[in-house]
Amino acid sequence: MMPDHSFAAKAKSELCRKTPARDCCAAAELYGALLFANTFSYDELRLVTENERFRERFLMLAKRVADAVPEVRMQSGKSLITASGETARKLYTYFGYEQRGEALHLNNAFVENDCCREAFFRGVFLSAGSVSDPERSYHLELSTRHFNLSREVTTLLMDMDFEPKTAVRKSTYLIYFKESGAVAAVLAKIGAPNAALAVHTALIEKELRNSVNRRVNCDTANISKTVSAAQKQLDAIRKLEAAGELEKLPEVLREAARLRVENPEEPLAALAEMAGVSRSGLNHRLARLCELAKNL
Repeated sequence: MMPDHSFAAKAKSELCRKTPARDCCAAAELYGALLFANTFSYDELRLVTENERFRERFLMLAKRVADAVPEVRMQSGKSLITASGETARKLYTYFGYEQRGEALHLNNAFVENDCCREAFFRGVFLSAGSVSDPERSYHLELSTRHFNLSREVTTLLMDMDFEPKTAVRKSTYLIYFKESGAVAAVLAKIGAPNAALAVHTALIEKELRNSVNRRVNCDTANISKTVSAAQKQLDAIRKLEAAGELEKLPEVLREAARLRVENPEEPLAALAEMAGVSRSGLNHRLARLCELAKNL
């Protein structure tokens, strides 16, 4: 299996580094992974993952919690975890389900404590979660094919003070977050503080880049405006000079024209300082030159 270096893979690997200390949390995490597996029923378990650490963690939790040993085989570069017969029934009945064809509902007995809720959602995310690279966008989602389960899990997230959004994609029910703060909060809550920090860092860097870009764009616009005004003034002065009208003007206007011709790239404030007048005063004189040239 080729290593996956995506942001989601790194987040999942981070979640797998710490083994649950309490048995109740180990059971809650396994429960979340099973509920959001590809198939979890009385007769069959089927879970597909690209993350080797999660594969090993799932097998460890199944053995620790329910003394179950699922099978593993490679399929298209992914780990296919399966169980049937007695092994599938052992996992299924351990979490309170008893018969074939039973609709999956959330068994609240396994998510009563805050620590167990965090462990549960860690299992859910490892099994059926994804998160985008914060350098590109902010998006974390959990997916399931069970409608009732999606509603109950959404309610549980709301009880934990999160505000998830929901959607349907074909026959899959999605629970997702789009805001950077929410994505970071979820990652931190389920045990991936480094991934959460990466989301915060990406947001700060984006805001900094945007701030710099706004300032650069503003400066560029101001420069463009200054150059355009200066060019208009130079054209007017040359027109007056060519018509022999410049030398007939009052001294203050001729002085303003001289300063602009000798300093074509200087902003108005710098020219005003050279002339020893206010910025508005010099602007009025240059505007008067433009008006005179226009009337020729």
